[in-house]
Parts: sequence; C-alpha cells; structure tokens
Amino acid sequence: GDAKAAEQKIAMCIGCHGIKGYQASFPEVYRVPMISGQNAKYIAAALNAYKKGERKHPTMRGIADSLSDQDIADVAAYYEQHGKTDAVAKAPAAPDAKVAALLQKGACVSCHGDNFSKPVDPSYPKIAGQHKDFLFVALKSYKVENQSTWGRSNGVMGGVAKQFSNAELKALSAYVGSLDGDLKTVPQSKFR
Repeated sequence: GDAKAAEQKIAMCIGCHGIKGYQASFPEVYRVPMISGQNAKYIAAALNAYKKGERKHPTMRGIADSLSDQDIADVAAYYEQHGKTDAVAKAPAAPDAKVAALLQKGACVSCHGDNFSKPVDPSYPKIAGQHKDFLFVALKSYKVENQSTWGRSNGVMGGVAKQFSNAELKALSAYVGSLDGDLKTVPQSKFR
C-alpha cells in the first residue's frame, strides 16, 4: 500500500478513529478502536472481513464495501505508520493470579505476542493499550452466532472467546487495555 496516496482516502476513517474518546453506539456503547500504529496486514484483514460479511457492523461494512483492494492496502499502510514513535514501552505490570490464569487458558500470547504488542504474524492485531471497552465488545462478538447485524466469524477467536464468561472477558480486557502499547488515536487537523 501507499501511505501517501491514502491521505486522500481516509476521510471516512477520521470521523470516528481520529477523535479521541469517540464512542460507537452499536451494538452497545464503547470507544472505537485506536488504529494508528496497528499492523497494516491486520487493518487490511479486518477491512476485508467487513467487506465479506465475516465481521458484521453496518457502518464498517458500508465503508469497506466502498474501498477497492488498492484503497484498503493504502489505508492500511497509512495507519500502520500514522503517529509512530520510537518510544520504548515499559515492561507490563504482572496480572493478578486470576487474570494470569485466564491469559494462560486463552493462550493469548501465542498469537498476540510478547506484551500483546508483537503479534506472531502481522495479520494479527496488536492489542496492548487498546480501549478496554472495545476489547470487551470485540471479544463478546466472537461468541455471537447467527446474527445478521453484528458479530465476528473467526474459528480460532470464536473458540477462545466461547470458553470464557463475559465477566472473565471483561477482566481480560481490563488487563490488556491497561498495558502500554503502540496504538493511539491521532487527531486529524480540521484544516486539511
């Protein structure tokens, strides 16, 4: 993808992902995910999943449907480098015993990597520091089946999420959201 070319293609993205604290209200109220600093391959995979209907969110599906494969590659490249710094993350605080057991049960680091910021494959998301309310909604959406307007289809994440209660998913989300990570919301200038 061409990050420079994406500067003319991100207007639909910045209305939500470029506003600090912006909240979505579907399927429940939560802060939209931070995408600046996310892996390009993951952003492309997510947009393609919306386009194919594997992720069911009407707004994101409409946006993804309007993007060509080149647009998706460009937008993904843009957000991967957007707001990137050379800051070194602090070592994470150790989770309490209950959360540590949940993390081990879910084998979260086996895909999301050390400190949840270095996925083993760039098509997997960085999740450290992501909004805890978004993480919770995302994890719950893997447990949903046969819904036409919301949910996510991913066999691996579905299998992981379904083994946890919503209270356990909330505890996992709170811990992972409390970590330092590469993700951020970078406000766009209102004068473009």
